Amino acid sequence: MEINTIGDEAAALATVRQLAQLMIARDIISMNLILDQHYKLTHMTGYVQSKSEWFLEVHKESMKYYSAQEVDHNVKLNGKQADVIIRNRVDARIWGSRNTWNLQQKLKLEKRHGKWIILQSVASTF
Repeated sequence: MEINTIGDEAAALATVRQLAQLMIARDIISMNLILDQHYKLTHMTGYVQSKSEWFLEVHKESMKYYSAQEVDHNVKLNGKQADVIIRNRVDARIWGSRNTWNLQQKLKLEKRHGKWIILQSVASTF
């Protein structure tokens, strides 16, 4: 039982880390495979964005991600649900302003058919 818990924690965290790399690569096709169809992103401004709107912003580079350096993370499992908090230093240009932000994301994930899917993400600074 303990091995599965550790494996699930690592797999949920790997999915979150994968999302950061896919954002940098602008790989919307692969992002779509790990994000729920009803995924919502709440930006640090409080703006709630649908997956399709966010994908369009990434595609046209009005939201361009250059790098993400992980600082800390925390994973909590509850059966087939996971809450992941990850802190990254993110170099990005968002709507014309480029900066390196200390970005904390609180993500909710669900395990489906052996794979972790991200349901939502709420971003803030730390």
